[in-house]
Amino acid sequence: MDLKNGSVVTEFILQGFSAGWELQVVFFVTFSLIYGATVLGNALIMVTVTCSSTLHSPMYFLLRNLSFLDMCLSTVTTPKMIRDLLTEHKTISIWGCMAQMFFMHLFGGAEMTLLIAMAFDRYVAVCKPLHYRKIMNHRLLNGFVILSWKTGFIHTMSQMVLTVNLPFCGPRIVDNIFCDLPLVNKLACVETYTLELFVIADSGLLSLICFLLLLVSYTVLLATVQRRSSGGLSKALSTLSAHITVVMVTLFFGPCIFIYAWPFSSFSVDKFLSVFYSVITPLLNPIIYTLRNQEMKAAMNRLRTQHVSSRKTF
Repeated sequence: MDLKNGSVVTEFILQGFSAGWELQVVFFVTFSLIYGATVLGNALIMVTVTCSSTLHSPMYFLLRNLSFLDMCLSTVTTPKMIRDLLTEHKTISIWGCMAQMFFMHLFGGAEMTLLIAMAFDRYVAVCKPLHYRKIMNHRLLNGFVILSWKTGFIHTMSQMVLTVNLPFCGPRIVDNIFCDLPLVNKLACVETYTLELFVIADSGLLSLICFLLLLVSYTVLLATVQRRSSGGLSKALSTLSAHITVVMVTLFFGPCIFIYAWPFSSFSVDKFLSVFYSVITPLLNPIIYTLRNQEMKAAMNRLRTQHVSSRKTF
């Protein structure tokens, strides 16, 4: 296909929020506070798990990695979105757009896989408590983390390798707060219908498989906990309910977004859902695991006390 007037697009315009200036300022303050809380909360979890000897268990090892992925996922899109709220020209270079899409799907795919690993950890803790330490050894845990990164990398590369060389010469307005594959592919100067179907199948299949695996595993876990009503399972039930809260809120809408909210004929993306996934979801992890988890709160208090005591000695 011939390029229009020989022009080549070097940057895209992010449509962002079409609200008044006053509401844009409200969004700026709100999202800045949420992003700050996300980074601080997830960093606090990573530091607490690393420094506290009482949290050197498989569950908290996986939780630390989940916090890192949440922080990275939020950082890919949120700072740019916050800055654009106070700027008139919301542009992003084509390679900046490609990088944003690459890392979004990298961290997103890795996080979905890690959530399955966390579900398996809870399954072993509840159903095979006597063999928990033997099964959830360091080799298996490191394998889970490596597998999650490999899954994320394969997931993003399988789509980006087909997108990065697309010619862009016409429309350059992305009707969203950040770049994402369906909307960007639609702006190419060539027919991308097959690629659009592949992106939907790739992302939708990963989301759906992860969701079904998690749904089955947590159903089995809840049935096991219900049968064993002893007090020894209270801790496992508490952490299990926290996992379910994160997973169901985070992944329940995933298949719906890729399969239903982005139909084959029209890739309209709800900006509310975009904000939910890029801004709100990464904050859920520190909120749930700091407000609900007694071990985490106790470890944080000990670290704070040790820090205050060390400062007084000097």
